[in-house]
Amino acid sequence: MSNKLTIKQKIQSGEFFSVPGVQDMICAVMAKSVGFDAVYASGYWLGASAYGLPDAGITTYTQMLDRVSTLVKTMEGTASVIADADTGYGGLLNMRETVRGFEAAGVEVIQIEDQEFPKKCGHTRNKRVVPTDVMVRKIKVALEARCNPNTLIAARTDARQSEGFQGALDRMKAYAEAGADILFPEALESEIEMRDMCNAIDKPLMANMADGGKTPILSAQKLADIGFAFAIFPAATSLAAAESIKQILSHIKQTGSSYKTEVPMYDFNEFCSLIGFEDVWEFERRWLETKD
Repeated sequence: MSNKLTIKQKIQSGEFFSVPGVQDMICAVMAKSVGFDAVYASGYWLGASAYGLPDAGITTYTQMLDRVSTLVKTMEGTASVIADADTGYGGLLNMRETVRGFEAAGVEVIQIEDQEFPKKCGHTRNKRVVPTDVMVRKIKVALEARCNPNTLIAARTDARQSEGFQGALDRMKAYAEAGADILFPEALESEIEMRDMCNAIDKPLMANMADGGKTPILSAQKLADIGFAFAIFPAATSLAAAESIKQILSHIKQTGSSYKTEVPMYDFNEFCSLIGFEDVWEFERRWLETKD
């Protein structure tokens, strides 16, 4: 029986917490080994790792549900999952089924956004948002669709770049009034905007610390002081992994071998243990090995 806190309990405690993004199950088991009790399932990075596709509304609900479900199983008993559900993958009926599916998979926080479909990564160009009242209805459908009181709905706005800060703030207020449990103002462009947003909204807010994106990366203490309940770091592990992969591939390309590489590598035997081989070996010892 796990004694980890749910995301709802963590928010209620009032203590700021940081949530790393995971792009695949190798990253997931590493997050477990380090001791994180919450992880973020990023639509951008799960889609990129599984299908090599950009976050532009190309991956489907079925594909992402499969990835998210696998992540929840991998983290079972050790870490809660906050999952990016994009726009709900369509209209109101799609939103209902998305919430039902993600909740049944074990996701604790289902994040939905107000972009038009097909959507785009929140830190790239040419985003378009739906009218506020359309998103409000989606939020209400999402709230009605959930069954578990510990399932939270996070409402994100991508309006900062098209409607300015005030437009994004007005949307956050409307989404809070609609009943969203967590508010997510995407791609704010300064520390002042972040502080003004937190001061104006009387509900938990999440910060997106997307390395390389439009929002400044701040320390955990600073984010807590500004007023955020927690922060996600969706890109950090993926970009770090991509750089390490590039370095080792370049070394092999140039030398023909991994011999004398300076790229840090995780110990293979330790990773075998981490991924579960000890259980396999114990099973084989009990059932398959014969004694003379």
